[in-house]
This record gives sequence, structure tokens and C-alpha cells, in this order.
Amino acid sequence: QGPQGKKDPQSAYEPRSGPGAGQKFLEKLAGDWNVVKTFYPRSGDPARSKGECRQTMMHGGRFLRSEFVFEQAGSKTTGLGIIGFEAESGKFTSVWTDARATRMSLRQSQEPFDGSEIVLYSRSLDAEGEGARRSRTATRLQDAGRRIVHRQYAVGPDGERLMMELLMTRKAESPAQSR
Repeated sequence: QGPQGKKDPQSAYEPRSGPGAGQKFLEKLAGDWNVVKTFYPRSGDPARSKGECRQTMMHGGRFLRSEFVFEQAGSKTTGLGIIGFEAESGKFTSVWTDARATRMSLRQSQEPFDGSEIVLYSRSLDAEGEGARRSRTATRLQDAGRRIVHRQYAVGPDGERLMMELLMTRKAESPAQSR
């Protein structure tokens, strides 16, 4: 059955699913944020830039949309991410695009959600060749919902290396924070 008891022929192929534990966690990330991004190159000093992010739930509370704007050296860069949680598998999937490149970044959990941290691994729709970039991201909510720490690690034969960190501080109290 679809909304308001109407028959939903598509559900025979693609059953409807409601929000789960992951969506409840994503709701806590919704709001307006100040962001400090630090990029850690292989050599040399880290590069920092400041920005803002607006995160909103969409599609009936099933997905979190993240819109970023960063400013560095007088120029602005924008980015858009969407993350969802599949209640059946307990895993998250995200897609990221930004104004720096034409490629899309696809990530997915390998293990079911533990209730406190979103851990995603880069995925490729192409055959995994030697040139495929591998990465892992970890996102935690801290300080009673007032801070998000998001770290991205490059994964290589020698292990992991911190590549980027986003420190996000909630701008003002929002309904998500008071839940």
C-alpha cells in the first residue's frame, strides 16, 4: 500500500521502506554549521579554509542533504553531499560532488551502523584498477550535538593517512539540537 491507502504498483519491485536508526542519527546533523577544513598534504604544512554548511533532511526524513561553501584566498568553492541509511542492511551510502572536479565520490559502509559513528569507504562503479583512489571517512557528533568531527583518510599499502578534517560547529540552536 502507498500513501493514504492507495495501491502502489511499484512496491512489488521496489518495496517501500521507512526511516530507521540511521535516519535518527542523521536528523541530529541537520542545521547550520560553521566549518573549518584542514587539508593535510603528503608533505608541507596543512592548508586551512573556513566555510559554512547547511544540512537538511529530505524525502520524508530519509536522506540528509549537505550544502557547503568554502572560501580560501578570495575564491569560493561549493560542494553538495547526500547520505542515506538503509534500515534493512544497517549501512549508509553517500554521494559527494563539488565545484573542484567533475567526478562524483561514492562511499558506503562496510559494517552495520554502531549508533555513534558513520564510517564510509570509497566505492567505484568502474573496475578497481591500480589507479583507484581508496579512502575511509569517519563522522562523529560531539559536545551534545554542537560539534561534528569528520575525518577523511587515504588508504594505501602502508596503512591510512589523515588527508582532510572538517570541524563543524553548530551556528545556533535548531530543532534537531533540542531533541
